[in-house]
Amino acid sequence: MNHVDRREFWSEVFTLRNSVTPKVKLRMLTFGIFSLIVWAVGTYTTLIPTSGVAPYEVVGVVLALLLVLRTNAGYDRWYEGRKLWGGIVNQTRNLAQIGLIYGPRDEAWRTEFIRWTAVFSHTCRHSLRGETRREELEDMRHLVGEAGIDELAAAQHMPMHVARRLARMLLRAVNRDQLDRFAFLQAEQQRSSLIDHIGACERILKTPLAKAFSVKIRRFLFLYLIALPFGIFDKAGIMTPFLVMLVAYPLLSLDQIGVELQNPFSAQRLSHLPLNDICTHLQENVYAALDDEEGDELDSHTRRTELVA
Repeated sequence: MNHVDRREFWSEVFTLRNSVTPKVKLRMLTFGIFSLIVWAVGTYTTLIPTSGVAPYEVVGVVLALLLVLRTNAGYDRWYEGRKLWGGIVNQTRNLAQIGLIYGPRDEAWRTEFIRWTAVFSHTCRHSLRGETRREELEDMRHLVGEAGIDELAAAQHMPMHVARRLARMLLRAVNRDQLDRFAFLQAEQQRSSLIDHIGACERILKTPLAKAFSVKIRRFLFLYLIALPFGIFDKAGIMTPFLVMLVAYPLLSLDQIGVELQNPFSAQRLSHLPLNDICTHLQENVYAALDDEEGDELDSHTRRTELVA
């Protein structure tokens, strides 16, 4: 493990994957060029008076604290999204188990119930990413077929549509006395929790952090990095642009990290939640439960046949 940790350290030091560096390099270079101009004008003319560096040190600490607060606010949204998707996974598994164990023995009903239970997480992923066009839903074709894709594409809210379909299947089973009413209530509780979870995810998606907070921090960041070369050019000399970029890099990176964490569901954001993998793994789980149930029933039938013989 120590060897792996060391190798991972060096790979993360030099990698650009999952790094905000490509997104802030032009901003960092802009401040570097500006500081180079300030150094040249201040060195070869008397237009720029020299000043002490102490005020910039104090302001820099305050700015860093503000950026950390913003990053933490973004991380809270990312972490809440992670917990909500953990709930979607748990409730989907519970709903599948209730339907298979306490539901009708009809193979067609069980297969359809499992298919639409697995589809729920996929529709949540597509809905949160704004992928509602028919061609964007093709990855669910093997679950619901051509007609199901058309049905989902026409739905106003895909997760709600799937939840209603599951509710009708459960109601049909209980009305035919194929599902115990207590099990029906438990299944409804899990189904309702799924709707609560997707609603909470949509709250994160549709209510970003207050714009006033972002505007003030970025304005403060801009003024600080613009003013910094005026305070250090006489002491740093030709190193002024490099020092300014060295200071700008972590500050701009923290600012961009706060932006990236605001929407944990978008595939365009760095360190987004791995929703594709979560949905695929969850689908495999519920289908494995269906296979296990069918295997248990086959074994039970075989044992009964042997006893009769």
